[in-house]
Amino acid sequence: MGRATITRLEEHPNLDEVLGVLAQLAHVTDADLPRLAGAWHNSPAAAEARARALAPDSPLVCEVLAAFDAVSALFEDDLTGAPWVTVDTDVAVTALKAVRDAIAAAYARPVLSRGEHGLLMAAWREVYPTAMVGEPDLGPRATTVKALLGQLPRLSVRCHDPAGRELYDGLVASTMTGESDRELAGRDAYQAAVMTSRRRVWALVRRTAAEGVARPCPQCRRSATVESDRDAMRVLVLVLDAACALLVADALPDDALDALVGPVRHLIPAQRSPSA
Repeated sequence: MGRATITRLEEHPNLDEVLGVLAQLAHVTDADLPRLAGAWHNSPAAAEARARALAPDSPLVCEVLAAFDAVSALFEDDLTGAPWVTVDTDVAVTALKAVRDAIAAAYARPVLSRGEHGLLMAAWREVYPTAMVGEPDLGPRATTVKALLGQLPRLSVRCHDPAGRELYDGLVASTMTGESDRELAGRDAYQAAVMTSRRRVWALVRRTAAEGVARPCPQCRRSATVESDRDAMRVLVLVLDAACALLVADALPDDALDALVGPVRHLIPAQRSPSA
């Protein structure tokens, strides 16, 4: 079977299934993990299909591997056995094998036979027979969370755009005060994410925000070197904490919410106060 040349996700002939699998990830519940684990079975035929799906010349295989990394981030607590996790770690590990097989199968559908695709999708389709199209639960301030995330690309053009530079410099200045208060508030916010069953969405929001801050400038294509730039790292943490605080605003004390959201409120001018 010949390989398909696909350079952009928008060109993918199996786009609906790819997006359906990816959209479902934030909706996977603790109850779903044992079902996925129980439905997943390995076999020589499945292993061969998996190898074909993840071959270097399979469609958008780099995006597939990036999606695997995202899965590990979303389910980090489950994989490390955090105290609040209710599913056995071994069960979670097996369940995520089913998740990764589904992602690989969806992307590689053009180069898989019908049987190979069916083998890799079997466990996923047993638990999710129809694709999820809804957004993840971003809490009662979902609009504000999305508004904040939508502003982050402005930071990537700070090397050319005076407004972007002014915004970035203002965020850097904000990182210089209240750090201990934000650290304590951040711990409260994560516990609120656990209590509201949004801890996986928490990881999704943080990943999305990190990608927004670090995206390359569209003019010079220079990527933000967050890891080696102390100021950029501090700004990233500031933005991540604010986005996640808004995610759990309904379960977070007002003082903790203000400590995390206050420094970035100029990014979301329509929301002048935590109660707006």
